[in-house]
Amino acid sequence: MTEPSSLTSALRSHIEKAIAQAGGWIGFDQFMAMALYTPGLGYYANDTAKFGVLPTSGSDFVTAPEISPVFGQLLAVQIAEALSRTGTREVWEFGAGTGALALQVLDELQRLGVQLERYTIVDLSGTLRARQQTTLAGHGTKVVWASELPAQMRGVVIGNEVLDAMPVQLLARKGGVWHERGVALQGGELVWADQPTQLRPPMDVQGEHDYVTEIHQQGEAFIRTLGAHLVQGAVFLIDYGFGESEYYHPQRHMGTMVCHRLHQMDDNPLVELGLKDITAHVNFTGTAVAAQDAGFDVLGYTTQAHFLINCGLQAKLDALDTAGRVMAVKLMMEHEMGELFKVIGLSKGVDAWDTLGFVHGDRSHRL
Repeated sequence: MTEPSSLTSALRSHIEKAIAQAGGWIGFDQFMAMALYTPGLGYYANDTAKFGVLPTSGSDFVTAPEISPVFGQLLAVQIAEALSRTGTREVWEFGAGTGALALQVLDELQRLGVQLERYTIVDLSGTLRARQQTTLAGHGTKVVWASELPAQMRGVVIGNEVLDAMPVQLLARKGGVWHERGVALQGGELVWADQPTQLRPPMDVQGEHDYVTEIHQQGEAFIRTLGAHLVQGAVFLIDYGFGESEYYHPQRHMGTMVCHRLHQMDDNPLVELGLKDITAHVNFTGTAVAAQDAGFDVLGYTTQAHFLINCGLQAKLDALDTAGRVMAVKLMMEHEMGELFKVIGLSKGVDAWDTLGFVHGDRSHRL
């Protein structure tokens, strides 16, 4: 394993060169992409621990599949319905992390008697891919990895906490003037630097007060790319975020970009390079608009709590022991993951249907 100090130094040197080559300034989206994805050095491309329930394991944050296998089991119920409705036999997972979600989904689909042809994982991280291969060895050749998308895809696509890790552009309104926030070098240190810009949030932010926020061009481009390749199937994306009016509320003046390390949050991505995650909440209205532009129908949009309840959470809870129930309930509790996390469902090349996960509590009308 690369020592943290040398990893940070190497990544910092790489970023400093990029800043110099760009004339002294790079946009935050370019910085975030390098901090997370530079081969061998970026947070998601190095071999430091990331996922886990406790910081003592060296992990930085916990995702739903690590909290309880019930998450993947209930998502599998939705996937099974979608495979049947779309007439497809392949699942595609983007950003599969440790492989925990894939294992839960595969095991449950098998238990449900679903005849799956392939489970394809698309992940930029070589070290995580190795971990996934170990986790999923029991499912043999059914699981494959892809580094690029085929011209045509058919199947059900899933992504848990994928959109939040896509680079965002930072916008800062100062004295009534909009700037793009980027990164520069000053006195040998990485510092914030703002440049006037024509870029704007997708809706007007009321008031004249100083305001920082994000726009999601890369996340929305990902949706359009999916639309260009998926000819028949469905997509389910789970992430934390809001609809547009809540995202760009005048009171949300500090934006949503945060860093995670050892289960602590901070707002300074310019230090500890390569050692902490950088994320931003998702603007689900932008996601839905990009999806419709790409030829998708929106099947539904709801909270993670409603989605899991619709897919049969109560029956799963009833079958668990006390310890298992305590963990599984975290998936739906409002102050845990239940309200902040949302699920959006999309379909393409098939007739839209009354989708199980959105039967109650659908918030599509709020997008």
